[in-house]
Amino acid sequence: MKLLALMLSLSFLVLIHEGGHFLFARLFKTRVDKFYLFFNPWFSLLRAKKYDGKWHFSFFSTKSPEEFAKHPDNTEWGIGWLPFGGFCEIAGMIDENNTDASKLSSEPQPWEYRTKKAWQRLLIISGGVLVNFIGALVIYSAIMFAWGTDELPLRNVPYGYDYNQTAQKYGFKNGDYILSIDGKQMNQMKDVVSDILLDGGKDVKVLRGSDTVAIKLPDSFAKEMVGAGEKQFAMARFPFVIGGFTDNAIGKKAGLMVGDSLVAVNSQQTSSFSEFASKISRYAGSKVTVAYYRNNKLDSLSMVLDKDGKIGAYCKDFTADIKTEHTSYGFLESIPKGISVGFSTLVSYVKQFKIVFSKEGASQLGGFGTIGSLFPSTWDWQIFWNMTAFLSIILAFMNILPIPALDGGHVLFTLWEMITGRKPSDKFLERAQVIGMILLFALLIYANGNDLIRWISGKL
Repeated sequence: MKLLALMLSLSFLVLIHEGGHFLFARLFKTRVDKFYLFFNPWFSLLRAKKYDGKWHFSFFSTKSPEEFAKHPDNTEWGIGWLPFGGFCEIAGMIDENNTDASKLSSEPQPWEYRTKKAWQRLLIISGGVLVNFIGALVIYSAIMFAWGTDELPLRNVPYGYDYNQTAQKYGFKNGDYILSIDGKQMNQMKDVVSDILLDGGKDVKVLRGSDTVAIKLPDSFAKEMVGAGEKQFAMARFPFVIGGFTDNAIGKKAGLMVGDSLVAVNSQQTSSFSEFASKISRYAGSKVTVAYYRNNKLDSLSMVLDKDGKIGAYCKDFTADIKTEHTSYGFLESIPKGISVGFSTLVSYVKQFKIVFSKEGASQLGGFGTIGSLFPSTWDWQIFWNMTAFLSIILAFMNILPIPALDGGHVLFTLWEMITGRKPSDKFLERAQVIGMILLFALLIYANGNDLIRWISGKL
């Protein structure tokens, strides 16, 4: 299900991205030779072209039919077999589909990209980024209209929060409620994460029982947390009351029952589900004693854990105890709200780059596996569209980076031409394109290599 969601999301985003290039190319009467969903090395699943008033198709072909070549003004539409990405091949342009400048040695034609005015070429090349960003704003607005927002005030979590090991290292304790960061009152955990990890908030005040406690975080906190591979700063805290068991659960065989409240592992107190899971995992494959309450009576029993350090029990659902604040939006209200969410998402993502471009951040880079893991294992339209809008923001930002082989590289060279009046030579563009593609392939291999290592080690 995660793979299906990832493929549908990326396919949709590729179509609208390449559609942006196509739209502006045709607007300025530039020929588009090919428009493909997915890449097609060696062969294509489908090739189609409309001429003589009707559509003509070719299935599982290694090259375009000769008849297609007789109608160069018409775009060839296709579906490749490599199910990620796609392309819009624009005539007279050096890009990932055409890195050989010698192919442009013929006399420039009025329907080619290279003969268009600089401002027109700028719009053609940035059309994909524009459509991706505008598409994200439209999706966010639709989400606001269809589902509204559900926000969770910090104090509406009845048992407080559990914090990761890096946070506990610098003074946080499980059960703390965060009150303020650098003097600014906090209302939601997403604001806390943004202030601490992205804005470098240092002076934190928490409510611990009835006391207010001050915590000072170092400048390196965000990098340390990322370097440790910790994905969450904090999560809602719940007692471990057994809600059910998996098949052949070790805990059930040992005598635990639904409704038991687990409170200790080998005499080490565990006040929440996450504490219990963290501590018991240290005894994988060993014998442990688990203390629990049943009918208000404390008791204990022993069991031998499996190699994963789990007892096969899952926690009771406590979501009914959490009071979220729902806000609905009418059609006209949803538009500015969606635009606001889109811009704030972009700003947050840009801020993350100060972490990404660090040793700790680089070690946590991921590829398609990491992206796919963000989707739920069961289908949820709201989450699907939220993730699609987020990925559209990422795709727009990453493509506008001034790197050869990306749209941003072409934008950079076009802006240089507009400012200086000097157009980079085709040979220069060819070399820049090749260098850019090498860099991108190296990054792609590195990121997906990280995913492979995590998958082998069971961390993905």
